[in-house]
Amino acid sequence: MISVEKICYHYRGYPDTLQDVSFQMNGGEFLAVLGNNGVGKSTLLKCFNHILSADSGKVMLDGEDLLAMPILEVAKRAAFVSQNVPSTQMTVHDVIMLGRKPYMRWGFTEADHAIVHEVMERLNLVGDIQGRFLNQLSGGERQKVMLARALAQQPKVLLLDEPTSSLDIRNQYQVLQIVRDICHADGISAIIVIHDINLALRFCDRFLLMRKGQVYKYGDLSVLDSEALKAVYDVSAKIVEVGGHYTVLVDD
Repeated sequence: MISVEKICYHYRGYPDTLQDVSFQMNGGEFLAVLGNNGVGKSTLLKCFNHILSADSGKVMLDGEDLLAMPILEVAKRAAFVSQNVPSTQMTVHDVIMLGRKPYMRWGFTEADHAIVHEVMERLNLVGDIQGRFLNQLSGGERQKVMLARALAQQPKVLLLDEPTSSLDIRNQYQVLQIVRDICHADGISAIIVIHDINLALRFCDRFLLMRKGQVYKYGDLSVLDSEALKAVYDVSAKIVEVGGHYTVLVDD
């Protein structure tokens, strides 16, 4: 269970970016944070894992406040995947092994290696790719590596900040399918900041609509009605079902 309670944040010299943001979600759910640019979506995610320090509020994860924990303890519970994947000359294996750093004392153990190898197999990062440098991989492959590094942390919640923004449609679907399958199979919660509503509709269970730094609506598919799409995105649109999947239809 994740309970976000009245998170507030402001950048120096600017009005409040986040104002009393509150919501709850259960383990195993995949949540999409939606809204126009500048409403505080990425800021909210960065407050969760101390990239930014919230002005006030709590993020309760199984009864523990992430915002009150030392950063090392947060890293054992929450893993962050950014849209910006570093182009570095480290091998795939070594990059994923960095996910075990929060648990490391004197060095990596056999248990750490076992966890990393299990994650790589799960994401099909096996064979020759393990020894390749990150800067030799395609964008989709690099994003899968960063997801694998996050999973190697054995988190209870994945925080995904526009991880598919630079990927082609095949890799977008592949990465989000992996995340959804992991959520449903392992009971891990995932929160994704995403601009593509159609991708969110395809893969996510819950939807948080943000407007002017506040929660406009939160819930299941039913919150994405025409009124909400108009209020949040200023477009006349509706959600329709096509071929067993939901999509946004914008009026002419």
